[in-house]
Amino acid sequence: MTPSYSLAIHGGAGTILKSEMSPEKEVAYTKALREALDAGEVILKKGGSSVDAVIAAVSSMEDCPLFNAGRGAVFNAVGGHEMDASIMDGSNRMAGGAAGISGIKNPICLARDIMDKSGHVLLIGEGAMAFADAQGYERMPADYFHDAFRYAQWKDVQGTDAMQLDHTVKDRKFGTVGAVALDQQGHLAAATSTGGMTNKKFGRVGDSPVIGAGTYAYDLTCAVSCTGSGEFFLRGVVAYDVSCLMEYKGMTLQAACDEVIQRRLMEIEGDGGLIAVDALGNIALPFNTEGMYRASVKAGQEVFVGIYG
Repeated sequence: MTPSYSLAIHGGAGTILKSEMSPEKEVAYTKALREALDAGEVILKKGGSSVDAVIAAVSSMEDCPLFNAGRGAVFNAVGGHEMDASIMDGSNRMAGGAAGISGIKNPICLARDIMDKSGHVLLIGEGAMAFADAQGYERMPADYFHDAFRYAQWKDVQGTDAMQLDHTVKDRKFGTVGAVALDQQGHLAAATSTGGMTNKKFGRVGDSPVIGAGTYAYDLTCAVSCTGSGEFFLRGVVAYDVSCLMEYKGMTLQAACDEVIQRRLMEIEGDGGLIAVDALGNIALPFNTEGMYRASVKAGQEVFVGIYG
């Protein structure tokens, strides 16, 4: 029997217009998406776990300053970086999330350690950092996260009440990253990581580290990772809603995703998208914005990479 697996990734959704994208930038994003997809697929090809695959794919994007996660995280109101991430294992519905953390090169790896080693699901701020220290994480210097484009974004709104999402017209460097996978053993996993909003205050946390809102995985239904206006994804419990529609209404993956992104989310004026894979390996990549950085691959099939709507 031919080995079967599926993998999808996203690098943010929003106002992504071909008319605003230089050829060089388009090539750079396409290359970065392909590298992240390859990092996850090589694990799935060898029979590795979906959890390992999504960690590898998301880590690759966290290491790339093009995306608002890890190294490319945006600046908060005091000129620092507060990052969030989460992961969920569909085989046992174990999950881990970290919110409001700083100086961690790969927040998604910390989320996994929270899942595997803390006995908890979500750790925040100083407590999450104390846990990271106990696990031996290196704290990266501030200049590791300093990106000139991100800094200019922040200076533009510094000292005001304005907050820029990673997908607005004014802020064209989009961001939240995620991955979903089905491995050869039939297990699903999802992972999401973000730097949040430029100039965010008050310890703001979006949907990315919250299980059920920005990330969800269950072997009987699907694995989901979201990107967009986090407040709306929190209010809509979007990732879990997709799974619920499949489990309780018998919807297909695509129908459930379209119902949530194209109707329910838009009813509350939410914008963004998600990536999802189901227990059969079907992939859905819906979004209600002008574009979404995305890529996917299934065993034995050609790689898909997309940016625009």
